[in-house]
Amino acid sequence: MANEAAHEPAAQRAADAESDGQAWVSPLLEMLSGINADGVDEGIAAHYTAPFPEQRALDGGKAFTDLSNRDVIQLTGPDRLKLLHLLTTQDVEALPAGSSTELMVLSPTGHIESAVGALEDGESTWLLADVGAGPRISDFLMSMRFMMRVEAEARPDVAMVGVYGPARTAAAGAALRGSGGAPLIWDDPWPETAPFSATYGPADKDHPASGVSRSIVLVDKESLERVAAELIDGGLEAAGITAWEALRVGYWRPRPDFEVGERALPHELDWIRTAVHLEKGCYRGQETVAKLVNMGKPPRRLTLLYLEGPPDELPEHGDAVMFGERSVGQITSAVRHYEDGPVALALLRRNLDPSAVLNIGKFQATQEPIVNTDGRSSASPAERPGAEFRRRGPKEGTL
Repeated sequence: MANEAAHEPAAQRAADAESDGQAWVSPLLEMLSGINADGVDEGIAAHYTAPFPEQRALDGGKAFTDLSNRDVIQLTGPDRLKLLHLLTTQDVEALPAGSSTELMVLSPTGHIESAVGALEDGESTWLLADVGAGPRISDFLMSMRFMMRVEAEARPDVAMVGVYGPARTAAAGAALRGSGGAPLIWDDPWPETAPFSATYGPADKDHPASGVSRSIVLVDKESLERVAAELIDGGLEAAGITAWEALRVGYWRPRPDFEVGERALPHELDWIRTAVHLEKGCYRGQETVAKLVNMGKPPRRLTLLYLEGPPDELPEHGDAVMFGERSVGQITSAVRHYEDGPVALALLRRNLDPSAVLNIGKFQATQEPIVNTDGRSSASPAERPGAEFRRRGPKEGTL
């Protein structure tokens, strides 16, 4: 096993920097000679010098990814699930211990404000948030608890490690333990449609992520180097965030820090399938969710774009997608996939012709629709409610 003491200075420097209010810098960057990521993921490794082999290993369940820059919140108190049930899109009031799900906080007009994974251990509910997103949802929950017995605690001492497939078993031994000694592992529900949810894209069996299992293991952040050494000694490789993101995009998986803009709706991202319960009681934004499912059509649709352009470049998050001289959307995520090549997720106008060839700066792109272009979900009625009252029958006295 790798010598933990040999790496102690790097771990201590990272912890000291974070305690001083500086951005987190993972000790694995130094330990494993990683290349620092940029943008929102700065502080963890983009890759460890072999991006495509890292993707293959991660996808094959033979690697792990350092996600230690993301936020973890621990909810405690007997009313924690009741509070989440009342305020979020998911039915969690009776969530069993050991269960994983995901949920959203919406604005009063139904736009996504927060999206997190939720793991219940029987005594605590662990919320897994994207980079910097923890305080927003924690503050909101605490502002709405009133007389409920709930406490939200940021857990900067807990780190996330991402794995696919059989690597979950290999990583379970490194996980922190929750109530009853069970390992704290969040199993991503994507893309399996939850009960009383709906799809705006393909059925589960036809989804590119069908049969794919992805998990996030919660580990002791101060022991991150030891955890990495144990995983490597156990036969896993280290894969950077570039590999994690490439697989995410290839499996059409939205990420809050990228796909959720100022006015994003869960319908536009095909995110109702795993994060929104359509039959539960009232919550903020529910009216918009129900109205779009029953009567309306989301104004935009998530789309996978196949890119052709400079081999050493990619579009940037937020770049305009053009059809001729007209802007028809924007890039949310762009990656180089080890099988599909350069691809991107983009939010486009829903009624845009799916066969249209698009331009993003130096790039041309063809589309593979994710969200249906007709704007209908698997739960949408066959016709708009009330249509029978708007039909005009024959006038009285006529045949």
